[in-house]
Amino acid sequence: MQNKMREFAASLGLELKEQQLQLLAAYAELVWEKKNFLNLTSVADKEEIFTRHICDGLAAAAFFKRAAGEKEAFSLADMGSGAGYIGLACAVALPQAQVSLVESLEKRCSFLNWAVLKLGLKNVSVVRMRLGQKQTGPFDFVTERAMGQINDILPCVACAVKEGGLFAAYQSQPAQADGALAEHLGLVEKEPVFYTLPGEEKMRYLAVFAKQAQGKAG
Repeated sequence: MQNKMREFAASLGLELKEQQLQLLAAYAELVWEKKNFLNLTSVADKEEIFTRHICDGLAAAAFFKRAAGEKEAFSLADMGSGAGYIGLACAVALPQAQVSLVESLEKRCSFLNWAVLKLGLKNVSVVRMRLGQKQTGPFDFVTERAMGQINDILPCVACAVKEGGLFAAYQSQPAQADGALAEHLGLVEKEPVFYTLPGEEKMRYLAVFAKQAQGKAG
């Protein structure tokens, strides 16, 4: 599976070193160990943790790496992190990123803290918080997966994105956001990022929004 991950990442322009591949494999083992007790995933075998979840995270990592350009350091938040598939994959693939895993459920936060400790990741923090109730950030980049419809998500995350920053939302099919809502929140919808996961033909995509500077929105 490590070779498949390496090849998938390379197809997106993301080079993973052997140590990074080993960390991702170790993370998959931690998920597999706790998956039933904490209801982390419904996958039937470990390979699916790589192909369905970790590779999904690598798609976001590749996009944020391109967006960061020559930045030596940047902040990134994974909202509604769950088991950390997206945020931890980004943290491993992008060591220059300071990653915040934002999750509301205590037991999942406990798992995330345990996983971060076991993996020895120094660029990750876990934030227990329910979106919409408190404010965190702002961050250079924000992402989320499986939180619901895009027009319901935008108001919860817009304030967490820095001016000039980007928000990338995992979507199963193209569905443009309400333009008036996005404008009100200071967001501008950009071209989506399309990709396919290993072994799949179904197209997936990241809906991308840029945060405007104050005074430039609507």
